[in-house]
Amino acid sequence: MANTYGKVSGTFQEADQIYAKVSGTWEEVDEVYGKVSGVWKLVFSAFEATSIQTLSSGSGTFSVPAQANAIHIQAAVGAGGGAVRGADYDKAGGESSGAGGGSGAFISDKIFSVTGGETMTYAIGSAGTAGNSGSSFNISAGNGGTTTLSGSTAGSLFSLTGGGGSSGTGGGVQGPLRTNTAGTAGSATINGTAITSGNFRDTDGTQKAVTTNTSGPDGTFNSSGNGAVGSNNGNCGGDNCRIGGSNGAASYDGNISGGSGGSSSGAGTNGSAGTRGSGGGGGAAQVNAGSTNGAAGGNGEIRYRFLKVN
Repeated sequence: MANTYGKVSGTFQEADQIYAKVSGTWEEVDEVYGKVSGVWKLVFSAFEATSIQTLSSGSGTFSVPAQANAIHIQAAVGAGGGAVRGADYDKAGGESSGAGGGSGAFISDKIFSVTGGETMTYAIGSAGTAGNSGSSFNISAGNGGTTTLSGSTAGSLFSLTGGGGSSGTGGGVQGPLRTNTAGTAGSATINGTAITSGNFRDTDGTQKAVTTNTSGPDGTFNSSGNGAVGSNNGNCGGDNCRIGGSNGAASYDGNISGGSGGSSSGAGTNGSAGTRGSGGGGGAAQVNAGSTNGAAGGNGEIRYRFLKVN
């Protein structure tokens, strides 16, 4: 399809919108055809929203389409923090649950102004690692990484820090019991210019209000916020008491569950990993073999598409 130009004040300029009068009312034209060598050919098509793209690791760049003026962030989140293993003691008067990792800050269905043709630069936060090696009486898990997006023209749109990793410190084999600390919540910094009104042409060709974009994890237009603190079951009282691992913090305002804490029943189970920026689940204590492992948090992400908002 060829580019379509019109003369404005004596200068030809490329058209990104074309209108025609229908029954006395100006309406935007979807498509324009021209006859070339006796054959009708499409010479103009109104910009429709692009399909959702997902960035789940690493860093890099991508370009804004020439006709777009907005980026719809369906979902974005900092990475979740990792969780530590449980701890079992020798006649210390209790056992320790592994605290859960914190979740990353988030965006759900937020639309930012961008300029056609500009370069966008992104970085996706990596999941916080589990804390399972070394002494279980003094152990820490890794923090989740920060997810960012910026434009060569728009500047920084957002920075979503990851959730903190949990820890268990100050313990000894015969006591004292360690102090268990859950992973902290990630924080959101929003710098971009948010678009909260106007219309766009969706992928089905129909005009829709920007406020109809509610397909993200939070189910609410123009939503963003901090992450959450992981759970902390602490210590149980009495030698050989059994205690389950603590759950990781949920991400996206509670809509994506954190990793589950390990079970203390029988041989026990390890904590499970977080997903989509949620925290990892902690390990259990005083299972048949002593204690179980904590798990990593969930990686960060950005899910986006481009719009032309009028």
